[in-house]
Amino acid sequence: MTALDRAKTWGLHAALALPHRVQRVLAGRPVVVDGAPLAADIQLMLRLQRLTREQGAETLPIPEGRRTIRTHTRMTAGRQPVGAVRDLTVAGMRARLYSPSLSRGGLLVFFHGGGFMYGDLESHDAGCRFLAERSGVRVLAIDYRLAPEQPFPAAYDDAISAYRWVDEHADELEVDPSRLAVGGDSAGANLAIGVAIEAARTGLPLAFQLLVYPVTDAVRDTASARLFADGFYLTKAFMDLAETAYVVGVESRDPRVSPAYAELPAGLAPAYVATAGFDPLRDEGEAFAHKLAESGAPVELRRFDDLIHGFFNIVGPGRSARAANTEIAAALRAGLKKS
Repeated sequence: MTALDRAKTWGLHAALALPHRVQRVLAGRPVVVDGAPLAADIQLMLRLQRLTREQGAETLPIPEGRRTIRTHTRMTAGRQPVGAVRDLTVAGMRARLYSPSLSRGGLLVFFHGGGFMYGDLESHDAGCRFLAERSGVRVLAIDYRLAPEQPFPAAYDDAISAYRWVDEHADELEVDPSRLAVGGDSAGANLAIGVAIEAARTGLPLAFQLLVYPVTDAVRDTASARLFADGFYLTKAFMDLAETAYVVGVESRDPRVSPAYAELPAGLAPAYVATAGFDPLRDEGEAFAHKLAESGAPVELRRFDDLIHGFFNIVGPGRSARAANTEIAAALRAGLKKS
């Protein structure tokens, strides 16, 4: 981080540590869309980003955008203690294993978000630490290939390969195959869905899916996509760039890109689907949760009405996103609870 970025980080953390009533004044007039108010701390954060003229990654060349994503996530990371962290190689890919201080067993194979073109082990380090420590479940984060250098199906193939590797090396990882989960946020949740479908079709063991504001429909003809196209961190411009970079040589409705159009097999693992009220992806994520339920999979759908896309990475400052992530960690713990 530059000195300027460190100063911005300090200012953000200080602002989001203020009492709620002070944040409400500083954030300005409450933002209410589709009947729900935006959380005061999130509204204040967005206002500070505008005042400091933070650029969206999608407005920059890809390499610079990737650095910007890492900077943004560091600014909201805070210090997240965890029992142990170990880097390793999974199916030829970089990976990172987070072990909680108090392990309750189980392993989550995690795929990061970033529109299939941004994100890595560093961008989601704090979120994975938080999730592992508070759930008591080990988290294995995978650094899959990114577009535009490696468009579809690179990320999809990497996700399948990574999960197969984990299944084949369960003894080495000291994990019970009956307590394996797959998950991710945004584009990573999309990859997790692909793994879950493949697992059900081929008989791979899978106990649980953790899907945080998943990408499920590249067509994106939804009310939330129109309502939140700009001003709430994830923008239409970002999503358009992601589709241009990743969806190459295949239709947007290909079920490996858009699981909304997949024929779901029997035997899908139970799923927890989290959405954000102020997220363009809200409606497609919730529609997919209903599709999962209709297929026979046990599903818990949780909308965090006052949050934005990206809250998985906001585990340092503020209260509302941390509370949501604590709830998500509890869902993971319950999903892999030993019967």
